[in-house]
Amino acid sequence: MTKIIGLTGGIGSGKTTIANYFMAAGIPVYIADNEARKIMQSSAIIEEIKKTFGSAIFENDILNREKLSEIVFNNPEKLKQLNAIIHPVVKKHFNEWILNHKNSPFIIYEAAILFESGSYKNCDLIITVTAPIESRIQRVIQRDKTTREKVLKRINMQWSDEQRITKSDFIIENVNPDSAKLEVDKILKILKI
Repeated sequence: MTKIIGLTGGIGSGKTTIANYFMAAGIPVYIADNEARKIMQSSAIIEEIKKTFGSAIFENDILNREKLSEIVFNNPEKLKQLNAIIHPVVKKHFNEWILNHKNSPFIIYEAAILFESGSYKNCDLIITVTAPIESRIQRVIQRDKTTREKVLKRINMQWSDEQRITKSDFIIENVNPDSAKLEVDKILKILKI
């Protein structure tokens, strides 16, 4: 039976970098946010989003992700509504994906809101990636071309590192690439025993 290893961390912690280290080691990695983005382009999901959030967040029938983010990250109830549309479809897609990797001893399921969504309950073990708050803020500002205020708002919508750590089996402090890579190598040795 393939073990599911959850990989999570707050926005800007460097989860994707860590996921890439696992991929480079030949471990199958499912990145939930990437799959959710693809799923959000399907016509059925677009219709659901339109019904729930209105057509003002669309331009020429194309979803304006920035406008949608503005709505959901300012209103926890709206975020719940969006998650209720997206998460069941991502879960179904993941269940199909894992069948293609049933011969792997374990896979990595990377999700920013692993705990908030309840997906952690399906994981055998959990890795949390942490990083200093200022590093996280700067990474997201650079990556998303956004403001400090918007990043802080998103950070405050997620669980804190302390909350995640108490429910995690492994912690990777992502301060610099070399030490983070060493932590991944240590975890791989443990998982392959």
